[in-house]
Parts: sequence; C-alpha cells; structure tokens
Amino acid sequence: METQMDGKASGTRREMIIRAISTAWPAVLESFFVALAGMIDTMMVSRLGSYAVAAVGLTQQPKFVGFAPFFAMNVAVSALVARRKGEGNRENANEQLLTAIGMTLICCVMVTALFVGGADWMMRLAGSNADTHEAAVTYFRIIMGGMLFNVISLVINAAQRGSGNTRIAMTTNVTSSVVNIVFNYLLIGGHLGFPKLGITGAALATVLGTVVAAIMSIRSLFHETSFVSVPFILRKKIRFTMASVKRITSLGSNFLVENVAMRVGFVATALLAARLGTDEFAAHNVGMNILSLGFSFADGMQAAAVALSGQSLGAGEKKKAVEYGQICQHIGFGISICLSLLLLLGGRWFYSLYFAEPHIQDMGVLISRYTMVIVILQISQVIFSGCLRAGGDVKYTLMVALISVTFIRTAVTLLMVSVFHLGLSGIWLGILSDQLSRFILMFLRFRKGKWVEIRL
Repeated sequence: METQMDGKASGTRREMIIRAISTAWPAVLESFFVALAGMIDTMMVSRLGSYAVAAVGLTQQPKFVGFAPFFAMNVAVSALVARRKGEGNRENANEQLLTAIGMTLICCVMVTALFVGGADWMMRLAGSNADTHEAAVTYFRIIMGGMLFNVISLVINAAQRGSGNTRIAMTTNVTSSVVNIVFNYLLIGGHLGFPKLGITGAALATVLGTVVAAIMSIRSLFHETSFVSVPFILRKKIRFTMASVKRITSLGSNFLVENVAMRVGFVATALLAARLGTDEFAAHNVGMNILSLGFSFADGMQAAAVALSGQSLGAGEKKKAVEYGQICQHIGFGISICLSLLLLLGGRWFYSLYFAEPHIQDMGVLISRYTMVIVILQISQVIFSGCLRAGGDVKYTLMVALISVTFIRTAVTLLMVSVFHLGLSGIWLGILSDQLSRFILMFLRFRKGKWVEIRL
C-alpha cells in the first residue's frame, strides 16, 4: 500500500474509513449485545450454582453443530447479496434471499426433530456428569425446539448485511437481547409474580428473545426502500429457483464442512475441559464467554468487510475491496488492544461477578491471561477470513479450519492436558495454538490477493 498519497487520494481513503465505520458500528454493536446477553445469561444462571453454568456450557457445541447448515447458508447469502448489490442486480439478490428462506425452513424441520429427539445421548456425548445431565438436556431441548425463530432471523439479517444495511440486524438483535435479559430475571428466580423455573426459565427467555427478533426481521422486509424486500419480490414475481439453490449450496457447502470441522476441535476442547471437574468447566465456560465478547467485535467488523469488499468486487473495484479489508482489520486491531488491556487489569473482578469462591476466581485470572493474547489474534483472523469469503475463497478457509482447529487445536490440547497434565492451562494453550495458526494462514492468503480474482 502506498506510503504517500496526494490530497485527492487521501480524501478518498478518509471517505472509505468513514464508510467502513458507518457500516461496521451497527454490526459491532449488534454482535456485542448478543455476546453481552449470553454473558448476563450465564451470570444469572450462575446464581443457581456452578453446576448450572457447566450444564449450559455443555449445550453450546452440540447447539452450534445443529446451527452449522444455517450459518453456512447465511455466509453464502451475505456474500451473494453483497456481490449483486455491487452489480446493481436487485432481482437476483431477492431471488437468493427467497430461496435461502425456503431452504432454511426445510432444513430447520429436520434439524429440530433430530436434536430435540437426541438431546439425551448428545449431552452424554458432550461430557455431562450426574450433577449436570438433567439440566443440560432440559435446556438443550427448549433451545433447539425453538430454533425456527432464530434461523429465520439469521438468514434475513445475513441478506440485509450483505446489502449494506447493518442497522436492521443491530436493532433486531439488541431488542432480542434485552427481551432475553428481562425474562431471565423474571423466570430464573421467579420475580414479579412469574414462576421460578431456574435453568428452564433461562432457556425459555432465550427463545422468547429470538421470537421478537424473528418478527422484527420479517417486518424489515416490508420496507419498499430495502434492497431485499417482500413488495419487490411480489411485484417482480420472484420465485424459489433451483439455480439459486445450487449457487447457495456451492458457496455454502465449503463453509458447512469448515464449520463442522471446526466443531470437532471445539467439542474435543469442551470434553477435555469437562473432565477436569465441574468448577473447572464452569470457569472455562465463563472464559469462553469472554472470548465470545471478543468475537462479537470481530464478527461486526467481518460483516462490514464482507459487505464492503463484496460490493466493491461486484462493481469490479478489486483494489478498493482489498483496501476495505485493510481498513476493517486496522479498526479491529485497535479494538482488540483495548479489550486485551481490560482483561489484563480486570480479570479477577470479572470472574467475581460469576463466582464468590476464591479458587474459581484464581482459575479465572489464569484464563484471562490467555484470552488477552488470544483476542488480538482472533479479531484479526476473523476479519481476514470474512474478506476471503466475500471473494468466494471458501475452499481455502475450509483448509485452514481443518489444519488449525481440527488438527492443531485438538492435538495440542490433548498433548497439554493428557500428557503434560497442565489442566486449564493445557486447554487454553490449545485454543491459543488454533488462533495463532489461523491468524498466520489467513493473513498470508489475504496479502497474496488471489481472493479478489474469483467469480461468484
């Protein structure tokens, strides 16, 4: 990149930075509130005891396995809509969304039946103990039973983000998070005349939040000015097409395999952490909540990178696509440094919000030392991977997931925990090895620039 630019170029760069921030802040705020709601959810559940935190933590990886097909479709839809926006092809963008909604509904019926019916054995496979199994099964069945509202909201918001409209997704998810927190208060402990439902109340609160998000997301499609909208679909008589199914499947299938491959590493980590004991696993899950907070900023900046880079590629402006990726990464790096400093200074205080026991707080301080390094690598690599997906370089991101998460993370964690008996340190060294390798591989691919040459 040029070290010096004339006044006009500098102005253009400044305009690009302003546009990146304008696109990113709603997505960042949205992801932040979703992560914050999850942390508050865990905090409220922690009042029931460390067993409840561990029980909720057991459901996370199986839940994400169930959501993997929908995440894959959402990545494809966001990239395709962004590219069509850059091309000025509104009809095909709406066709992609309508087709994705149909695919989501069909897939949701099958996934819900499988995961609700198989909740018992899935929780055993996830590493549940006698004190966590029943609570984990109850929570998991409610969450997966109500997943329809969540996945509908996700696919609509993915299309809106691809079109550059990140504010709608922010509004729906922030509102959903507030509803979740309010009903957590009402249903977990039984306040203001509501029944005291404990962990069941936490699950119901989460589903109620997704119901509100789904309603708001669907309503966003009825604005005529929206790039993707129901009035436009009806007026142009746009239909579900097999051509769009093939395009979404072709782009999303690599991410699906990537996501499932990543879950292998994540599940292995969770299983090994669960075997350390209920207190250790509870501390680990709070650490993962902290990491999800870092990911929320990365995800928001990634949404901006996908929209802006994708639209630039659709318009044939390859250099601008790269510049938007660099701008988003620089902003993300600044955010990660701030988060790292907060973790350095406030690790024990943060864990004290969850646990009164000093020995669990000590575990939290240890975990915070690892997360303050991991979050810097995490945010940058997520943004780089978003740019690669916007360009359609999904086979490479799949390869990176297989190498970093499935193999490196699993192998290092097993070695550190089972051979060197490093306990929680071993778990988090495995996570660090994964994020470091992903950062290096994604950065090198982004810098090479081949991702801007792929046609979608």
